[in-house]
Amino acid sequence: MSTMTHKGFAARVEYSDEDACFIGHIAGIQDVIGFHGESVAELRAAFEEAVEDYLETCQKLGREPNRPYSGQFRLRLAPELHARAAMVAESHGKSLNAWVSDVIEKGITAA
Repeated sequence: MSTMTHKGFAARVEYSDEDACFIGHIAGIQDVIGFHGESVAELRAAFEEAVEDYLETCQKLGREPNRPYSGQFRLRLAPELHARAAMVAESHGKSLNAWVSDVIEKGITAA
C-alpha cells in the first residue's frame, strides 16, 4: 500500500462509484479538509492544493496547523509481553523504543 503525502500530511482516499471520482481527506488531523479528482493525477494535484490552502489559511488566521502525528504513541501491553519484548530488544542491542520502531517499519514495508 502506498500513501499519498505532501509536506508531512497524508491522504485518506476512497472511490465514489456514485460520483465516479476519488474523494480524499487529510488524515490524522482534527480539521476537516477534503479534495477530489477523477484521475490519480487530478487527485494528487487537488491534495497538494488542499494542503497548501490549509497552511496559508492557518497562517492568515495566526494559528498553528494541526499536525498529523507527533511521533509518540502509548501502547498498553500485558506485563509478560512487555518483559519479553524488552528482552528481545536488549538481545538485539537496542532500546525497546528503537526495536519496536524497527518492527513496525518492517511490518509496514511488508504490507
